[in-house]
Formats: sequence, C-alpha cells, structure tokens
Amino acid sequence: MLINLPEKRYYKIGEVAKAFDVNTSLIRFWEKEFEVLKPKKNAKGNRLFTKDDVKNLELIYNLVKERGFTLDGAKNKLKRQPNKTVHNHEIVLRLEKIKAELITIKNQLS
Repeated sequence: MLINLPEKRYYKIGEVAKAFDVNTSLIRFWEKEFEVLKPKKNAKGNRLFTKDDVKNLELIYNLVKERGFTLDGAKNKLKRQPNKTVHNHEIVLRLEKIKAELITIKNQLS
C-alpha cells in the first residue's frame, strides 16, 4: 500500500488514519499492541506521529491487513526477525512504486 502524506515533521492521528483508510481507534489500538509505535503527545495529549512511526505503521498494516497475520503473529515476526521483515517490506514498497510508475507510463502512451 502506497501512503501519500505531505512532507512534515509530525502527523496528527486523523491524517495517518485517513492515509491508511482505517479508523483512528485502530491506530490507537495498534499503538498499545506494538512496542515499535511510540508517537509523541503534545500538551493536550494529542498523538503526533513521526515519519518513523508512519513507516512502522506501514509495516504493521502490511503484516496484519495485507498478509493476514494475527496480531500475535505480527508481533512475533517483528521481534524474531525485525531486520529481515523491514528489509522485505522495503523491497515490496519499491516494487509498488515501480508498478505505479509503469502504469502511469502505460496510460500516457494509450
């Protein structure tokens, strides 16, 4: 899944949820379940997600929503093979970007 967020230092939970097309409650739930998600909170208690948080959410989304892992399965995979899991996900993201570019080129030629 390609996430389109503008270049910013911090993203609000609503922006992140909209980018992933999920409810904010799911993002908050994943924050409690996965140790890698640690958004900052402002004085009001609003969550502010960094680019690293968004990358971790992409990884979690891929494991749970796209590949069908259970929450425990995704947690175990991230704990046992974090580098391999991240590397594989980065390869998939690059391939998705290449595919999108090729589709754009194909549409321009048509």
